[in-house]
Amino acid sequence: MSASFTSALQAAQAAAGTQHYPASTLYVVATPIGNLADITLRALHVLELADAVACEDTRHTHSMLRAYGVGKSGGQLIAVHQHNEAEAAEQVISRLQQGQRIAYVSDAGTPGVSDPGARLAAAVARAGLRVSPLPGASSVTALVSAAGAVAGEGASSGFAFIGFLPTKAQERQQAVAQLAQDPRTLVLLEAPHRIADLAQALAVLQDRPVTLGRELTKQFEDIATMPAADVPAWLAADPHRSKGEFALLLHPQAVQTDGLADAHRVLALLLAELPTKTAVKLAADITGAPRNALYDTALAWKRDAEQAGG
Repeated sequence: MSASFTSALQAAQAAAGTQHYPASTLYVVATPIGNLADITLRALHVLELADAVACEDTRHTHSMLRAYGVGKSGGQLIAVHQHNEAEAAEQVISRLQQGQRIAYVSDAGTPGVSDPGARLAAAVARAGLRVSPLPGASSVTALVSAAGAVAGEGASSGFAFIGFLPTKAQERQQAVAQLAQDPRTLVLLEAPHRIADLAQALAVLQDRPVTLGRELTKQFEDIATMPAADVPAWLAADPHRSKGEFALLLHPQAVQTDGLADAHRVLALLLAELPTKTAVKLAADITGAPRNALYDTALAWKRDAEQAGG
């Protein structure tokens, strides 16, 4: 047993051991994105308790479990990755139907977000079996929490997880053009060998702030915020800045109110004759105003009308 996590395993047993963990259940377990200490006590307990661990990479997961002092034999590890997820789900379901508890982990973070796991969870649910999430580390929420992106009201509130953009240059440029029309906080992911290309593509966003999170939770963690146009130069200034896994956050952009007056006038005219979605689409196409902003406005008008009518 790993000396470093002996007390953690004991604490996991004390804190989570008295809870109920039903059989025939798939436990979707979040694991650290870089710092092994970011495991939860409940995750440790379930990984020990599980009859088998389905995982994205058996070698990686075996190494992680060994570091925690969780003993699992090779036969207790089931490979479930993006290339075999549908077929491997059948094996997992068969085991669950026998009354086993199965934990699923990706290589890092919360499964089913950008890593495999969604198809497995869906297949288990379709089979009438239980799926139970164990929340934990995620590069997405980690970066959002540290970026200080102050969301506004309406269309710019909240955030959207975009994930990896297309790898081909033309498709990536088209994707960035679509992001430029979205005023919300947007979170992207990128691998080190493509970060320079992504930075060049995002530079067209000019003054829109971008927060880069590199090697989050690890020893050489780096978080920096700057205008999108400055990101390529920032990366080029130090070769170390292009190493490691990246999460990027596009800060919300303010909706230009001076151009919305005309868009609202057009929207009001269209709403008098057309369904809301059709009116919003046409108003956005005619005026160039953000469709999300116009839709929020239309809903607000509808609520006001209903309240006024009693």
